[in-house]
Amino acid sequence: MTVAANTAPEIASRFVNRVLAIKPLANLAKHQARQMMIKRAEKIGVPWTKQVQELKQLDWDTQLAQVENPHLQYPDYYCCSFHAYEQGNLSWDAALEVEVAARAVHAGIWADAGAEGDARLRASYHDILKEVAQPRDILDIGCSVGMSTFALQEVYPHAAITGLDLSPYFLAVANYRAQQRQNQINWVHAAAESTGLASASFDLVSIFLVCHELPQSATRQIFQEVRRLLRPGGYLAIMDMNPQSEIYGKMPPYILTLLKSTEPYLDEYFTLDIEAALKDAGFQNIAIAPNTPRHRTITAQVAVG
Repeated sequence: MTVAANTAPEIASRFVNRVLAIKPLANLAKHQARQMMIKRAEKIGVPWTKQVQELKQLDWDTQLAQVENPHLQYPDYYCCSFHAYEQGNLSWDAALEVEVAARAVHAGIWADAGAEGDARLRASYHDILKEVAQPRDILDIGCSVGMSTFALQEVYPHAAITGLDLSPYFLAVANYRAQQRQNQINWVHAAAESTGLASASFDLVSIFLVCHELPQSATRQIFQEVRRLLRPGGYLAIMDMNPQSEIYGKMPPYILTLLKSTEPYLDEYFTLDIEAALKDAGFQNIAIAPNTPRHRTITAQVAVG
């Protein structure tokens, strides 16, 4: 899910960080951010409350058992509050609200988008992808509940697709949605920096709205792992917030406080030289292009031989 932040540690950003260091104020900001998303969803015709209540009635324990790796050790950076959920992504509340939250948050990307903003965001990414890659094996890292995975499957219907995520709760929802769609997707419960997947087994690795949720050290480790997983000539594609967008620099401090309260690693993401990190991991032919007023798509290639 996409949020916003200033592009540099200016006065407003430093003030926000101090406010969020006070737990009662941070909790209030998270509550306000969550309420803002719910209200926006209902306003644009996305039935947040109704859809979540319906999902809560399903047998999720069965879905969880089909995807969870009970031996997985979660990295410390993942065991914290994300997106206004105290347990972060390791909770049913987070998993059951991803779809409606994405549609609510992305409604504001374009003035006329409304509930279709999320679909337009994904299409803007895929328009760039289709120009550079025609893969037969795809890995979707940080696949969440499968929205990005299913969208890739529509673009590349003949490709074999694997979706990987750290949250078994997200993967349980993804598995349920795949069964509804009768889609054949391989779901993997693993850390992106240590996937356990075979080397040189993919032509395309996609990372959609994940890097802004990572500390820099994890991002660098993931790039190294992706380099191992890609075949010669294969591509890594990243779609995420664009730190150079003027929108973030002009964001009012109040809104910045609400949004930063839900994303603990935004400052690290906005100060990461992502092009240099990709070069350090062994990638070449790096291209960066804006795909919405506040997002960018980055493609990078493994040497052909």
